[in-house]
Amino acid sequence: MCKADISAAETLLRANEERYVSACGRYLIRDAFSGHVWVLRGQKGEVSALIINSRSTLMPVFPEKKEIPNPSFLGGFFRIKKVHSVQGITNEVIKLEDVINKMGRKIIDKYDFDLMSLDRHPDPNVYLSGPANLVLCIPQLTDIDAIAPLQAAYEQEEVIPKGSVFSPAASRINIANIISKGQILSAQLNGRLVGKININAVSYTRYQVGGVYVHPDFRGRGIARRLAGEFITSLIEQGRGVTLFVKKTNLAARRLYTGLGFTTQGNYRITYY
Repeated sequence: MCKADISAAETLLRANEERYVSACGRYLIRDAFSGHVWVLRGQKGEVSALIINSRSTLMPVFPEKKEIPNPSFLGGFFRIKKVHSVQGITNEVIKLEDVINKMGRKIIDKYDFDLMSLDRHPDPNVYLSGPANLVLCIPQLTDIDAIAPLQAAYEQEEVIPKGSVFSPAASRINIANIISKGQILSAQLNGRLVGKININAVSYTRYQVGGVYVHPDFRGRGIARRLAGEFITSLIEQGRGVTLFVKKTNLAARRLYTGLGFTTQGNYRITYY
C-alpha cells in the first residue's frame, strides 16, 4: 500500500467495520508494529480488498469478493518473515490457507468462532445477578500480582495453540498493557480477584471485547454475566458498538452473549502455523 491508497483503504474498512473490527484495529496501529498492508485493485483501479500483516498475523479483508487472485507475493514474504497465524472471516481465511498450504506450511491448530455484535444496552434484568458480595472494579497496576494469574489461565485455556510454549513474562506484560489503557474490569469476591474482562481491539466506532475469564472454582454463579453486562453497558454508553467472537464449542459463553442481546454476524476463524 502506498500513501495514495490510505484514504481508499480506510473507506473500505469503515464501510465494513462491523465484520472487521480486529483488522481495523491492527490497521490503525500498523506503524507501531512495522505492519504492512497489501491492496487489491478492481478493474477501475479502486481498492477492493486488503491483506494486513501485523505482529506475525495475516488478516484478510475481502468484502463482497468471491474470487481473489492467487497472492503469489506471499511466497517471497514467507521466505523473509514468519507468519504465526491467519485470522478473519472464515471463508476469507480459507482462501489464504489454500495458498499457504501449497507452500508446505503446516497448520498446528485452528479455532472456529461465532462473530457477534451489539449496538444497544443489554437488559439489566438479564445481567444484574451474581453473588450479593460481588464487587466490580477497574484494576490498577498495583493489582497486577493478583490479576496476572487470571490472565495466564485465560491465555492457556483459550488462546495458546497446540505445541506453543506459554510465556508467563509475556502474559504479564500483556495484562500490564491492558491495565495501563484502562480497558478492563475485574470481579472480586470476599477480597479475592475471581474474574476479568477487557477490550482487545479498537476500531473507528467499535470496541472488541475479549479476555473474559472467571476462575473455575467460581463459575456457574452469574459472575461472567455480571462482568460482561456491566462492562459492555459502559462501552455502549460511550456511543460505540461492541463486537466479539466466541468459540463455537463454548456453548455456555454463546448462551451468555445471546442472552445479553448479541446477534451473530458470521463465522470467524484463527489458524495457527
